[in-house]
Amino acid sequence: MHFLQLLFRASSAALLLVLCLQLGTNKAQENTGRKVIKMEVQMPRRANASEEITVKMNVKTELLECMVITSYLRSNITIQGPFNYRFTTCLCKNAPRNFYWDFHINETAKIAAVAQITAQLDICPNNEAVVPLGQKYIYTIGTITVG
Repeated sequence: MHFLQLLFRASSAALLLVLCLQLGTNKAQENTGRKVIKMEVQMPRRANASEEITVKMNVKTELLECMVITSYLRSNITIQGPFNYRFTTCLCKNAPRNFYWDFHINETAKIAAVAQITAQLDICPNNEAVVPLGQKYIYTIGTITVG
């Protein structure tokens, strides 16, 4: 009989331990609400033909780990020169990045500013970078009217 009482006490303790571990696991699996990547883009809405304009992109993350990103612009028309530059860098929580494109525009264009998470070596220090699950890019589209 004493053995059965000991067995039931052990089972209660084990049950309590499993319950605590389950609650801890559920807490760990909650969405922390951190944004993997956030982007703000500044571009003019209007320009004159052959005018040089500047597009500025600010990219940041709320993740604790760093990641490699590539930032670039796309357009519905052909634009030559610096418009086609791609910037690849290490993005960390405490180091947001700014990118600038200065280029001439001759006609109205829709421009997409894109920040894409990539897996690339020798960008982040000691190659310590993550590639989060889920969406690998963020973009915004703006129109520059030439008049």
